[in-house]
Amino acid sequence: MDSDSNRICLCPLEGIINTIAKKWAILIITIIGNNEKIRFNDMMGSLEGISPKTLTDVLKDLRQEGLIHRESFSEIPPRVEYSLTDEGKKLREAMVPLVQWAEMRDNLHQKKCNAASCQSISCPSKRIVRRKKRGLAQK
Repeated sequence: MDSDSNRICLCPLEGIINTIAKKWAILIITIIGNNEKIRFNDMMGSLEGISPKTLTDVLKDLRQEGLIHRESFSEIPPRVEYSLTDEGKKLREAMVPLVQWAEMRDNLHQKKCNAASCQSISCPSKRIVRRKKRGLAQK
């Protein structure tokens, strides 16, 4: 049996790992992908605890890696929207198994979830909130 058959070559990660391993990068990619297009202040509201400078820095890094697109509009006040590039969408799809694993691990998601601001499509707490809003909550 070949012991090298289970090894994964990490060389392709060398360039991108420094960007996506930053504390907020995966969350930012997820939030942008969940919204298709999103403005800076809307991201700030979704990312509890991030500073404007940190968000700006991570957005800049993600943009330099070609994962997000920044569109500026010539309006007063100025408007900027962020969206995922095709590469960003591919990365987000690749992250789905990681997110699913994290949700299942030790039932962590249910322990930490705030259903009102949860970004997870499969969140059980979010389904309960939706039922309550529609008056369908089970008694």
